[in-house]
Amino acid sequence: MTPPYPFDELEEVVDAKRPLWEELRGARVLITGGTGFFGRWLVESFAHADARLRLDARAVVLARHASALRKPAPHLASNRHIELFDADVRSSSGPEGAFSHVIHAATAASARLNEEQPLEMAGIIIDGTRRVLDLAARLGVRRFLFVSSGAVYGQQPADLPQLAEDYRGAPDPMSPRSAYGEAKRLAELYCASALSAVVARPFALVGPGLPLDRHFAIGNFIADGLAGRPICVKGDGTAIRSYLYASDLVIWLWTLLLQGRPGRAYNVGSEGAISIAHLAAAVGEQFRVPVEIQQASTPGRLPDRYVPSTRRAREELGLSESVSLPEAIRRTARWHASPQAGLRVEVSGR
Repeated sequence: MTPPYPFDELEEVVDAKRPLWEELRGARVLITGGTGFFGRWLVESFAHADARLRLDARAVVLARHASALRKPAPHLASNRHIELFDADVRSSSGPEGAFSHVIHAATAASARLNEEQPLEMAGIIIDGTRRVLDLAARLGVRRFLFVSSGAVYGQQPADLPQLAEDYRGAPDPMSPRSAYGEAKRLAELYCASALSAVVARPFALVGPGLPLDRHFAIGNFIADGLAGRPICVKGDGTAIRSYLYASDLVIWLWTLLLQGRPGRAYNVGSEGAISIAHLAAAVGEQFRVPVEIQQASTPGRLPDRYVPSTRRAREELGLSESVSLPEAIRRTARWHASPQAGLRVEVSGR
């Protein structure tokens, strides 16, 4: 069993947009990709809001191995308002019955798959999205949220501080490594053409449930800290990123589903830019361990950037970032260090 998601943080999600949840009263929601980082937070927050506010809503969680949630999250598997539906989003005809809302978050967030099997990566995203759109159109779904990615913009120019939704850059179509970003772009086109969906474009994130052994720098750093070893920066540490905490993420996603303008894309992320070297130092301070940077920086070279502008979400929907990066690191580390995770370490509260 994995640690339960923090109760007080789920309370924050419900309280942040409490009147908004009323729009889900009596609703039946389909959430694809319900076992991933995004999906698990969506399902946990849905279950919490449904119970706390007595919404009498239902959620169907579709994933290739949705029933696998029974072991790490028995409280979800036993919840009579949540149905786990095992299916491949690319081939399933979908669960029976009508839905009022759909959140399509199913994808393969694997850098290895993107590098080794780019066509498989693209197929999961494109074919899966078409299948879910067909299902939504057939059932007359009222609101549809597609979880895309900031990768649709391609390489951010080093002299551009933030990426706005009207930036017209794109991934390199001649690079197989662009499969993820290009597939997300095409999936967005399907959403715009087949159904007037709201599109979320998430950037870098952190929080309970984030894998610590994948290609996420902040997850790797927290794994180093939990193990009591130096924080290892494999590059030169100059790359610029920003990180939105998971509870803020789900507040934004539910708001986009229920209030976002159909046919419009919104960046989802933090504008708090930070270099990877400074990020490593922040994690190192939490765990009181040193930082090791493996490569020297190149003088005069502008750093790689991946930072969004969130003006559209802020001004149109009143969204904001409520959890600071130091607090996000502390919360994530404490969750991974809980007894259920088998780790016991001291995490600074400073």
